[in-house]
Amino acid sequence: MNSVSAITILVCSLITIGTFLFWEFVAWFTHKYIMHGFLWVWHRSHHTVHDHALERNDWFAVVFSIPSIGLFYYYSLVDYNPNGLAVGLGIFCYGVFYLVFHDIIVHQRIHWRPAKRSKYLQRMIHAHYIHHSKHTKEGCEAFGFLYAPKKYEPSSFTFRKDRQETQ
Repeated sequence: MNSVSAITILVCSLITIGTFLFWEFVAWFTHKYIMHGFLWVWHRSHHTVHDHALERNDWFAVVFSIPSIGLFYYYSLVDYNPNGLAVGLGIFCYGVFYLVFHDIIVHQRIHWRPAKRSKYLQRMIHAHYIHHSKHTKEGCEAFGFLYAPKKYEPSSFTFRKDRQETQ
């Protein structure tokens, strides 16, 4: 078995980080033009107040996991390539970030919030609250998850406690 060189670890780390950051654009684009476009039939459930454990919108998590699963499978079992695995890892890490930030911290699908909240975390959450102030496909803003422009900086910030308040 070959040993992994430091250069391979560095390159794979950079690929993972770059893929993670690129997926913010993928998520923004998909959210704005696909979820609030022709797949509103799935995403509407996420903008509707309800008390269901699952939403039709959750199918997007399944769809977004397919590239990562496919890359892990192909580049580990079919044609080993650490760079391809790094891309799969970057997508996976973005998915974990999305789950923790979006589903847990913002929408309270599991009741947990960090004890310390930076101003930037408050800005990201506030931007998402603004996004969910509309319950229609049109007229929404703030489609990203990692990046929230300064215009979303809240003058005062209060977490919404119940999941229904965040829809």
